[in-house]
Formats: sequence, structure tokens, C-alpha cells
Amino acid sequence: MEYILHLLILVCIYIMLSQSLNLAAGFGGMISLAHAGFYGIGAYTAALLAVNYQIPFLISLPTAMILSGLLALLISTIALRTVDDYFIICTLGIQVIVFSLMNNWISLTKGSLGIPGIPNIQIFGISIESKWTFILLTVCFVILIFFFLKKLTDSAFGRTLRALSEDEIFTQSLGKNVYLSKVIAFTLSGMLAAVPGVLYAYYISYINPTSFTVDESIFILSIVIIGGMQNFWGSVIAATFLVLLPEALRFVGMPNTIAANMRQIIYGGVLIFMMFRYSRGLNYSLPKSIQSLFLLMTLSKF
Repeated sequence: MEYILHLLILVCIYIMLSQSLNLAAGFGGMISLAHAGFYGIGAYTAALLAVNYQIPFLISLPTAMILSGLLALLISTIALRTVDDYFIICTLGIQVIVFSLMNNWISLTKGSLGIPGIPNIQIFGISIESKWTFILLTVCFVILIFFFLKKLTDSAFGRTLRALSEDEIFTQSLGKNVYLSKVIAFTLSGMLAAVPGVLYAYYISYINPTSFTVDESIFILSIVIIGGMQNFWGSVIAATFLVLLPEALRFVGMPNTIAANMRQIIYGGVLIFMMFRYSRGLNYSLPKSIQSLFLLMTLSKF
């Protein structure tokens, strides 16, 4: 049961990450490879505040969201001066920079050694210690983020995002401020990505830079692509599938000498099948470079 609860907590974390990225990528048309960076900023902010200054969860969470949002705001004001593939490359560069800072700013982050000893979450004197209580807390945040994004995307601002993701020039001709709408969407996406980062840091009680790499950004983007752009329920299903599938393959009876490699082959094969099976429904609006990147990611599983 502890193992199942652990997997469910990870599923909830990736649901929040994919839904927050879906706001920028699906609705705003901004394919970002920097999402793991915002995720990492949330985790490191919570860890540093909790370990070094004993700052409680209810203060470290909004602090992490503000810091992540400020970075997203800075990135968006610069990166949105580019378009399409150039924007993707720009966010990829930001992801590499954030990871390098986490890995090399040893005096602050302790580099590859990571930050251990992150305490349990305390909310109004209640300690979140067991996996049961932690998953209840995580599910509450999943529901809050889900309904916040649904309300946001169903509003006039959300309709503007939908329009510019389809035809940016036409949306601008209607008098909509496309640049400002994209900046707001990207900033909110970065802020929301900090929430699962904070929860992950408190849950694992130890973090290091290897959890926030470019591969992690690609994995989060793959959840959005498979689940469907502008589809929050699809992100829920895709996150559940992609997190649980590798674990389910562990229980397939295979000889130990080939089990690890076969699991990777089967997992990569399933991803490729899903990409081609649903490519007309899910990937039609993606730049060719992103479709190629996603294909390379799935092929790397072999």
C-alpha cells in the first residue's frame, strides 16, 4: 500500500506540472522546455527556506510561486520577442542555465550533494507525516489547480488565448493585446509549476539537481502532447499512464538478464504507437521541430 500511495503522489505531481504547462503550451501556443526549471525553483525555494530558516509551508509555498513567477515573467518578456522554434530554443537555454545554477552554486544549493533533512509539512499545527495525509493534501492542490485553470480558460482571457493559439495575427487584428496575454499565461504557468515543486521537496525530504533536468522538461511536455493540447482531463489521463506504465512493466515476468532493457523497449514502443495513433488529433498544431523532438525522446527509450 505504501508503494501504491507513493506512485499516486507522483501521479498527482505530474498532473499539476502537465496542466500548468498546458496553459502556456496548449492555450498560449508557447512550447516551453523550461518547465522543469520552474519546478526546480519551487523545490529549492521550499527546501532552503525550511532547512536554513525554518520557514513554514504556508509561507514557503507563496514565496516559491512568486520567485518562479518573476523568473517566468523575465523569460517571457525576452523570449516572446522570438517566435516558434526560436522561442523553444530560448526556453531550452533557460532550462540549461537554471540547472547549471542548481548544480554549480554550491554555497547555496550544495550542488550535486543536494539538500537533505527537509522537515514535514506543518499546517496550523498539524504535521503531514504519513503518505495517506500527504496524498490527501496533494489531491487538494490538484483539484484547486484544475478548477483554477478551467475557470481561467473559460473566461474572456482564456478565449483570447484559444484564439491566438489558432491565429495570432487575426487575434491581434481584433484589438487583443497578444503579447501581454502570452506574458500573463507564461507567468501563471511558471507560478503554478512551483506548487508541485514545493510538494515534491517536502515529500521526498531531499532534493538535488538531477530531478530538474532537460529530460524532465521533455517528459512533462510529452504528457501534454499525449494528453492533448488544451485538454486538462487529457493531462490527467496521460500523466497517470506515463507514470504508472513503467512501474506496471516491473511486474511482467521476464528474465532478470533482459528485464531492464525490455521494459525500456516496451515503454518506448508504446509511446511511439500512441504518438502515431493519435498524431492527427494531438500533434497537428505542433511545430515540426517539437514533433521531431518528441519522436527522439520516445526513441531514446530504446
